[in-house]
Amino acid sequence: MSKPVKVAVFGTGSWGTAFGMVLADAGCEVTLWARRAGLVEAVNSTRTNPDYLPGVELPGNLRATTDPAEAARDADFTILAVPSQTLRENLAEWTPLLAPGTILVSLMKGVELGSAMRMSEVIEDVAKVGPERVAVITGPNLAREIAARMPAAAVVAATDEDVARRLQAVCHTPYFRPYTNTDVVGCELGGAVKNVIGLAVGIADGMGLGDNAKGSLITRGLAETTRLGLAMGADPLTFSGLAGLGDLVATCSSPLSRNHTFGTNLGKGMTLEETIAVTRQTAEGVKSCESVLDLARRHGVDMPITRTVVGIVHEGTSPVAALKELMSRSAKPERR
Repeated sequence: MSKPVKVAVFGTGSWGTAFGMVLADAGCEVTLWARRAGLVEAVNSTRTNPDYLPGVELPGNLRATTDPAEAARDADFTILAVPSQTLRENLAEWTPLLAPGTILVSLMKGVELGSAMRMSEVIEDVAKVGPERVAVITGPNLAREIAARMPAAAVVAATDEDVARRLQAVCHTPYFRPYTNTDVVGCELGGAVKNVIGLAVGIADGMGLGDNAKGSLITRGLAETTRLGLAMGADPLTFSGLAGLGDLVATCSSPLSRNHTFGTNLGKGMTLEETIAVTRQTAEGVKSCESVLDLARRHGVDMPITRTVVGIVHEGTSPVAALKELMSRSAKPERR
C-alpha cells in the first residue's frame, strides 16, 4: 500500500483551510501552518477553525502547527495561502525549510506592488526554483461553499503538464473537480484582475445602479483582462474558462466575495478607512488594483475600469464622479 501524499499548507485563512480540507478529503496527509498558537490549538483539539470557518468540522487527517519546519518536512506539495503582498517576506523565511523537490502551489490571486510580479514569479524569485516547480490553483472557489463541500470546479495551472496532472490527482474529490491548464500567465491574470472588477461591481451595487450596470462591468472587465493577457502572451481562451469568466462571475455575484462586499460598502458611502475597519479578511483587489494598473501601463494596455477603481479606492475620487468619467469616455467599437 502506497504511503499518503504529504502536503503543507502555509496559511490558515478561509481559503487555505478550505483547500486543506479538499486535500485531506482526497486522502492526503495535511499539515496547516498558522502563526497563532491559539488557532493551532483550536484546529487540533476541536477540529474547527473558529476564526475563519466557524462551525465547519475539519477532517481527521488534517492537523496544524506553529512550526514552519514541521509543516514543511517531507511535503510533496507546499501550498502557499497568505495575502499576496506578504508572500515575499514570508517565503524568504520558509524557503530554507522546504522539502527538496516539493512543488510550490499558489492559492493567491494578486500582483505584487512595486515589482508588478505575478505570484508564481515571486515564488520563483524568492525560492530560487524553476517554473517546473510551481503551480497555481484558481477558479470560482468561494471558500465557504467549498468548506461546505458544495460542488465546485477549479483550474490547476502549471507550465509542466505532468506537475499539473499530479496536483490535479491529489485534490480531486466528489465535490471538487480540477481541470489542468498550462497557461499560468492567463490563469493568474484572470484571478488577480477579477478582484478589481469585483470591487467595481460591488461599488455599482452599493450605489444601486442595477443589473444592466453589473452585466456591463463584468463583460467590459473581462475584455480589459483579456487585453492585458494578450499583451503578456496568455492564451485568450483561458479568459472564457474557469480561471477567467468563471471566477469573475462568482466574485461579482456572490455576497461571499470579499472584494464585492468591500466595493459595496464603498458604493454605499463608507470611506476606505471605515470599510477596512469592518472587513475581517483580506480583499486582495484593494491593493492589487494599483499593481494591476502598473502592469497594464508597463504593457501599454488601457484598463479604464481598473483605473476607475484605483481612483475611488486610493485617490479619493467619489464613486459618482468616477461613474460620470467612465460613462463619458469616447465611443468606440466593442472589440477594442
